[in-house]
Amino acid sequence: MTVLVWITEDTWIACVDAALALAAAAEDVTLLHVTDTAALDAAHGAFTALLGRSGADPGAQVEAMAEARATELLEAATARLGRPARQLRLRGRPEHRVVDAARGATLLIVARQGAEAGPKSLGKAARFVVDHAACPVLLVWPGPVPDRPPPPHERRGRGPEPHHGRGPEPGHGPGPGVEPGRDPG
Repeated sequence: MTVLVWITEDTWIACVDAALALAAAAEDVTLLHVTDTAALDAAHGAFTALLGRSGADPGAQVEAMAEARATELLEAATARLGRPARQLRLRGRPEHRVVDAARGATLLIVARQGAEAGPKSLGKAARFVVDHAACPVLLVWPGPVPDRPPPPHERRGRGPEPHHGRGPEPGHGPGPGVEPGRDPG
């Protein structure tokens, strides 16, 4: 029985805290970090395409920085967890690698990526993981839990919801004592 904890730059603390609260002492905990190779590939490709093959490849420096940061995150997560944990480093598209790693896990802990309640609290990668993981997934807030989701009519920077339905606009009904859909006369 393994609890898999997805460690990312912005949300690792909330995920580790959830593992602390929920993983039984007998359960194995695996801390997973995935290095997204898309940026690394772009840096290597840009160097080769624009500058040829001579000189120092900046992609190698970007890759070394990514590896160093992954080490820092995993070490910090292990220290915060305060118990033995396996560290798993993968490379590739994070959402695909997390789904692959979650096969056989008893629980996958993933953090939301936004501070606001609602569908936008899940980024593209987290949404993919939630939709495709073959184990239970626990979604945690990376910070304080919002009090409530914003009402649908309070869309940022825009006025009230436009009326597109049939019949009178809301608030402009046939009048008191008249049932909707019935002819008052």
